[in-house]
Amino acid sequence: MRKTSKLVVLAGAVLSLSLFAGCSSNEPDPAQRAVNAANQADQAAARADAAAQKSSAAAAQAQAAASRVEQAASDAKAAADRAEAIASKTMTEHHPMRHRRHRAAAEAAPAEAAPAPDSGAPVPAPATP
Repeated sequence: MRKTSKLVVLAGAVLSLSLFAGCSSNEPDPAQRAVNAANQADQAAARADAAAQKSSAAAAQAQAAASRVEQAASDAKAAADRAEAIASKTMTEHHPMRHRRHRAAAEAAPAEAAPAPDSGAPVPAPATP
């Protein structure tokens, strides 16, 4: 009987120590740690998927903006080409004789419209080309 009581006491002590060690450690068992790690991995995958979707949307917006900029540049080049063509056409259609007629008319006008010297009105200056 003495041996059995020692064994019972020893078993009780081991049981008490194992319960005490299990309760005081506050660490989850390996199965709980694996579940926690799986949950964290799932959350990280969800965040990565959301970031990939946002990145894809941003890339699509950037591509659309680049297309608009390219179209605006093309329109500006076409407008510049039209302006250059108009300016070139204007330069080639310049008629120098027309200006000579205006100059001759301007020179003749003051002589015809000159006031009489005794009127007292100031004499206009002749037009300069």
